[in-house]
Amino acid sequence: MARKKLSILGAGNVGASCAVWAAKRELGDIILLDIVDGMPQGKALDLYETSPVEYFDAKITGTTDYADTADSDVVIITSGLPRKPGMSRDDLIAANTKIVSEVAGKVAEHSPEAVLIVVSNPLDAMVYVAHRVSGFDTRRVLGQAGILDTARFSAFLAEAIGCSVKDISALLLGGHGDDMVPLPRYASAGGIPISQLLPAKTIDKIVHRTRKGGGEIVALLKTGSAFYAPSAASVQMAEAVMRDQKRILPCAAYCDSEYGVGGYFVGVPAVLGEGGCEKVIEVELNDEEKAMMDQSVQHVRDLVAKVDKLLEKT
Repeated sequence: MARKKLSILGAGNVGASCAVWAAKRELGDIILLDIVDGMPQGKALDLYETSPVEYFDAKITGTTDYADTADSDVVIITSGLPRKPGMSRDDLIAANTKIVSEVAGKVAEHSPEAVLIVVSNPLDAMVYVAHRVSGFDTRRVLGQAGILDTARFSAFLAEAIGCSVKDISALLLGGHGDDMVPLPRYASAGGIPISQLLPAKTIDKIVHRTRKGGGEIVALLKTGSAFYAPSAASVQMAEAVMRDQKRILPCAAYCDSEYGVGGYFVGVPAVLGEGGCEKVIEVELNDEEKAMMDQSVQHVRDLVAKVDKLLEKT
């Protein structure tokens, strides 16, 4: 039986880190593609040479040729410009719309049955771009955001409580940005609601830090943006699809009637399996949470409107 095939488009920090996590999990053979000749080949060879040390079996190919990605089971799109200090995710919209459009078209040509996982920012809008250009069924186009945001939320909660991150369970909805919707009411540590473990003011500070989590790292790095956590989150999604795990994971998935979204990709808990997004799960929201979700969805609509204008010019 042939091994599964994972293609990672973009061999920068996020893409190369995706390859590392995927190799460690032995998800299958890995294609690392970039437009800069030599970089993906060198990183792929370097990673392959760690296999005797880390004991993983995977064929790792670096390339500039999309033909090498043909018939991929999952394609992770990391291509695009990273954020720099002072930039919002939205500032990247024009440049990354062009890049993601080109990439999605190539994916559709070479891997028409693949599941797409988009990481490029502004995330919710770039998932829409990938869907529109590829023509893929909405279930086979996903965005990595919710796992990353929830991971940040969980890490900050564990730090404040003084417990293992393994005991934190948290949920987060909405767009990937300042108006994401962390849901402290659904968060727990060892099954205990965090409201019983932390003062309300502390929880509020953690929610604020989570919303600004990406910007905090951009400000520290000064020359780039986060890559370890985004890549690990992307590979968790890829694993759920490639191994048909039916994991419930927060990600940017297509919602129509769900949450009253009306046909956009937004962050929601979804069942991920071989078919991509196999089900969107709706959780009950109180009035305050619903208002935040509606505001977040409106921001996604505004971004998509900008993208549509950009795509009409091409």
